[in-house]
Amino acid sequence: MSAYEALAGVYDALTGDVGYERRADYLEKIFRRSRIPVHTVLDLACGTGAMTAILTERGYELIAADGSPDMLAQAREKAAGLTGEPPVFLNQDMAELDLYGTVDAAVCCLDSLNYLTSPKDVQKCFQRLHLFIAPGGVLVFDINSAAKLAALDGQVFLDEREDVYCVWRTEYEKRSRICSYWMDIFTRRADGGWNRAGEEHRQRAYTVDELRAWLMDAGFTRVRTYGDCRMSAPRENEQRIYFSAIRGK
Repeated sequence: MSAYEALAGVYDALTGDVGYERRADYLEKIFRRSRIPVHTVLDLACGTGAMTAILTERGYELIAADGSPDMLAQAREKAAGLTGEPPVFLNQDMAELDLYGTVDAAVCCLDSLNYLTSPKDVQKCFQRLHLFIAPGGVLVFDINSAAKLAALDGQVFLDEREDVYCVWRTEYEKRSRICSYWMDIFTRRADGGWNRAGEEHRQRAYTVDELRAWLMDAGFTRVRTYGDCRMSAPRENEQRIYFSAIRGK
């Protein structure tokens, strides 16, 4: 089964503790450091569209792109009835981004960039983002740190809700820096029985220095790193690291 085919329908139920509103507040703080006013925003790897919906309700015009048709279907459903300009949804991979014009800001939330397991694809993604962010506009994204992914090796986790639970185990391969997640997803049927589906997800660890260099190679300037939803630098062994960068001329 392809990644997110089974997870898409239960993703929101399993991620209720993400704190999207708080993270949207944080994104807006960084938007205010942009060199241009932010009105149009790209939500890259938008998933089920939780951040897309929040930013739309806050008055931004959104373009939301994701490589999973199943996640996009959830995002489109969530967007129905939103106030403000309806988001534009695109089924596109991060490294193949292709917009009709530019945006003032781009965000890529919840370690989506780690899903690009090829360094060349990360570099292509930054190049495409530089092309479609207006000069002076801002890029904001976060990653699972290398320390976090390495520490996940051999771990088993259980996420449980009333009608769904997910058992997932992880394996980290030091040489490739790939963390693999094997998920068993159980959803309760109307008759009280359970359906089971399995998925595999893979993330690659990247260092701050690698990502900073690739951003600058793509033409971004003022590359800054932060701790998780903080305006200060990442701490040692930080689990989630935020990046911001300004699109140069």
